Amino acid sequence: MNKGFDPRNRKKQLIYIGGLYILKKMKQRKKTMVIILLLIIFGGCSIYKMMNSQPKEIISGSYLPDEKDAKKMSKEERRKAAEKEVDESKFTLSIYPEAIFKSGESIGDIYIRNEVENAYPISVQITEDNTGDVIYESGAIQPGYEVTEGQLTKKLAKGKYKCTANVSIYDPETKKYKGQTAAEIEIEVKS
Repeated sequence: MNKGFDPRNRKKQLIYIGGLYILKKMKQRKKTMVIILLLIIFGGCSIYKMMNSQPKEIISGSYLPDEKDAKKMSKEERRKAAEKEVDESKFTLSIYPEAIFKSGESIGDIYIRNEVENAYPISVQITEDNTGDVIYESGAIQPGYEVTEGQLTKKLAKGKYKCTANVSIYDPETKKYKGQTAAEIEIEVKS
């Protein structure tokens, strides 16, 4: 009996050419695997490109802001601080962990000092932790200057607010942004 191709009986053909059917299935699996492999390679290249792309420099906010609330320290404070040597590799920030305002619109007690021995001017931006809103901006604070009072940039209701003071550090000559540090601070509005 000849087991060749018989167009009248398809069931027998499937049994007879079952090996060929398996080969067709294997070819489909190979195609699927090639497509998956290409997708993985494409995805990997895309992720690599995103990770290694250079961030764009933001021009606004990259320079030291104008002075606002800072005032020069007293002669006695400067004399004591001048005894310490300026070291460009060190940075000391003095900020009270609490700031108190009589109302959400009044000038309040806030204390930030850029020590005389620091080589870099700074600016401080305080953001409310829960909302991310900026509620205070100091303007430029040169070495040897301090902020002892200021006004909130956003009206706040009575209460205590957990915040973060983001301290931006600038090059004294070019006034370009050099880096940032942060400190926790609590803002209290009395009424």
